[in-house]
Amino acid sequence: MIGGVVALIIFIYIARLFSLQVMSDDYKASAESNALYKEIIYPSRGQILDRNGELLVYNEPSYNITVVMQEQVGVDTAEFCKAVGITPEVYLEKMAEIKNKRNYSRYTPQLFMTQIPAEEFAIMREKLSRFKGFSFEKRSSRRYATAHAAHILGDVGEVNEKEIENDDYYRNGDIIGKLGVERSYEKQLRGQKGVRILLRDVRGRIKGRFEEGKYDTQAIPGKDITLTIDMKLQVLAERLLEGKVGSIVAIEPHTGEVLCMASSPTYDPNMLVGRDRGKNHKLLKQNKRKPMLNRAVMGTYPPGSTFKITQSLIGLQEGIITPQTQFPCSGGFNYKGLHVGCHGHASPIALVPAIATSCNAYFCWNLYRMFDNRTKYKSVQEGMTRWKDHLVAMGYGYKLGIDLPSEARGMIPNADYYDKYLGKNWNGLTVVSISIGQGEVTATPLQIANLGAMVANRGYFYTPHVVKEIQGGQLDSLYTTKRKPMIDEKWYPYAVDGMRSAVTGGTCRGANIPGLDVCGKTGTAQNRGQDHSIFMGFAPKENPKIAVSVYVENGGFGATFGVPIGALIIEQYLNGELSDGSKAKANSIQARKISYPLYDK
Repeated sequence: MIGGVVALIIFIYIARLFSLQVMSDDYKASAESNALYKEIIYPSRGQILDRNGELLVYNEPSYNITVVMQEQVGVDTAEFCKAVGITPEVYLEKMAEIKNKRNYSRYTPQLFMTQIPAEEFAIMREKLSRFKGFSFEKRSSRRYATAHAAHILGDVGEVNEKEIENDDYYRNGDIIGKLGVERSYEKQLRGQKGVRILLRDVRGRIKGRFEEGKYDTQAIPGKDITLTIDMKLQVLAERLLEGKVGSIVAIEPHTGEVLCMASSPTYDPNMLVGRDRGKNHKLLKQNKRKPMLNRAVMGTYPPGSTFKITQSLIGLQEGIITPQTQFPCSGGFNYKGLHVGCHGHASPIALVPAIATSCNAYFCWNLYRMFDNRTKYKSVQEGMTRWKDHLVAMGYGYKLGIDLPSEARGMIPNADYYDKYLGKNWNGLTVVSISIGQGEVTATPLQIANLGAMVANRGYFYTPHVVKEIQGGQLDSLYTTKRKPMIDEKWYPYAVDGMRSAVTGGTCRGANIPGLDVCGKTGTAQNRGQDHSIFMGFAPKENPKIAVSVYVENGGFGATFGVPIGALIIEQYLNGELSDGSKAKANSIQARKISYPLYDK
């Protein structure tokens, strides 16, 4: 009886073992994982070019140093550190990191150092052979053919743990886009890894290829990307911003393609390449002027008088004003004890000359009459909601959706905002400063440039974007879909005429370039220090080819920096070069520096 029970138990045990070892796919997969080693074949990363085919970003051979711990015997640590240019402390840190990695094996190659440039590795290579257990693998590293456009191009760096967790494509030591286009178009640029499957013994030692490479796969190179950026224009924009804090954005109105996007201060993208990447990244982060901040899309500022163009269009659409409506300006807006100053010009004044002279009073009256119009709106809250909806449709208050990371949305206050902070008894006079782009209203330089593109197009815009073409692929439909605000087309010519008059005889006279029919609007935004200098414009008046915004922090009046810089950008793009006189002006602006005690203290 007992013998039968024992025999039964043995039979069940054998049957179970047979099931696990022969019949179970899970056991088979586990066994294969122990016997096989998957060697990754890395693809070449896609190149990046400007709109004219100029190569901006490419790949260059680089090397990784690997170590097999089991074979690393008798190594003179001090000599090794000297050979590869690291300190003994760094050596110990790297060894500790390796041992703490998941799936660590003493018998397989482990990454010790990555992204060593070819010229540096050439010096190390001969010495490396003296150290048992250390070897190398050939990879590629990113190289930037230009010292410009860092905020657009971005950079690449090693993946962190979070990035590995979020995407199983990556493993320790892999490279990923960190900023700019390198990040936004990472999946297109990175390509697809290949795999070589190798056999290994119980100790993890490689013994040859699995089934003679039957299941190996080839790497697929990343796709090349062509940008919308004109590098000659980009270089000029960055030159003009030297010694200043601010941004320049230029857009092709009928496509939404960004022609240049400069943010100052900036840096050479090659600073974030190779072994010095970490050190340089730290230095850039510590700089109080924040050179890594792309102010064109991340900086939020009061738009100043450029905002009056939106107020003109809203007032016309809502029937608050007509092109012939006149308002008084006796040194500014004066009503019920409230005073908003203005400069000298004719009074009363109609819409087109109000735009040309940038009359504060006109637009204060416009907003006050809208928000306190109880015939059209039941409450100030309803009037403001309509106002806000118009601005959102024009691209303010929310991200436009540009194909660059970390875009800011800016600020367009709504009725709930004022109800919360002012109670429900506020009115148009309480918030009248928002009519001239001050108060709680903020925008990015990109949004200001987009307004110029929308007016240039007489009532539509495309979402701004910096990528023109993806090799073998298509752009997201977001960038090819026309966006129309809630303003009837019939009202835009009045805004255009006002902006043209500003150039021919108003606040933008410095942008009156013969033969180019520039239309513009200045802005001067108050802040804690010196006023900000702003310009928004486009050219030519008919069939416009370029829309521009310029924002110079603490630059003073719009005509001081904004207008001349905007004019130079327009001239360069439309004419292909600057005249001799404009070249001299560009050199003069480049040499002018602005003091920033709030940044530098």
